[in-house]
Amino acid sequence: MSKPINSFKHIEMPELLSLGQGMLKYLPEIIDKVALRGKGLLITDAFLRDKYAKEIEAIMEAEKREIVVSVIEDSTLAEVDKQLQFFKEIDAGYAIGLGGGRPIDVAKLTSFKADKRFISVPTIASHDGLASSRASLKGVDKRHSIEARPPIAVVGDTDILDNAPYRFTVAGCGDVIAKKTAVKDWLLAHRLKNELISPTSISLSEMTVKLITDNAKLIRSQAEGFSRVVMNCLIASSLAMCTAGSSRPGSGSEHMFSHALDSIAKTPALHGEQTAFGTIMMAYLHDGMEGSDGVKELMHTLGLPITAKELGVTAEEVITALEMAHTIRKRFTILGSEGLSHEAATNVALKTGVIN
Repeated sequence: MSKPINSFKHIEMPELLSLGQGMLKYLPEIIDKVALRGKGLLITDAFLRDKYAKEIEAIMEAEKREIVVSVIEDSTLAEVDKQLQFFKEIDAGYAIGLGGGRPIDVAKLTSFKADKRFISVPTIASHDGLASSRASLKGVDKRHSIEARPPIAVVGDTDILDNAPYRFTVAGCGDVIAKKTAVKDWLLAHRLKNELISPTSISLSEMTVKLITDNAKLIRSQAEGFSRVVMNCLIASSLAMCTAGSSRPGSGSEHMFSHALDSIAKTPALHGEQTAFGTIMMAYLHDGMEGSDGVKELMHTLGLPITAKELGVTAEEVITALEMAHTIRKRFTILGSEGLSHEAATNVALKTGVIN
């Protein structure tokens, strides 16, 4: 008999979600709403330093708020240590992560190590880590997902997000599509290994996939405010992970494939592109051609790559990543503990049409 699903002592979520046009100018008000005090450390990258960080500095200065901008070089543990030292040197009271995945992840772990809170200000809607408690950082030879704390607030300015390159936004859709097989993997682990599940988290994840599916044509049209739909889905996916206390509702065999591809591909694609691509094959393993065809149809509508050539990788890299995907982490999925043989991996890739 399954144990009661109540093993998580604490569920931490963002306290405030601010999403809409011109939200950047409300940052001082948002800081007050979540009761952050003192000097802020704004962590961003070199590209955004002049593009948006200066605008935030001006907004904060006009309200007599002190903020210090720090530019990161990469999303590594060494960079986190560097930012943590700077955070302490200036006696910061909170951090702000401005940018895509890298600045937000570094700000997330820096503030966590300093025992302070941070605000997530995404400039692209490309992944679901923008409101989650997990930080994905580059390690010695692969990316490591580290548990931290979710942001106390998420500020999504649709004027900025609507104008981000569409490739990044649709990659965010790809990261949502991945929930199709992530949830199936989790339920499979529950049935075969008696792994605890969270029905609330599963419902949230399934809802995000439905929203992307129902709004695929709107998203593809890039009509004004379209990024709001994607952001809502990414935030809901982050909340699903917060509720579960793990990345289970958002990351399964398709993410393991993506991480494997990262480690071997000469030119890896965007995270969301790769996880959606992996979902095509994992949906086939779960539900046969009907499953994979449904995923491909949705991806085609959105404009996501559905072949290795479109993704920018080789057939050999896809097959090798499939073969090694089960070794990426100790998580039971449709791949099992033994993974796919070379022949099976080749067959899956050919059957689903991702290679020819």
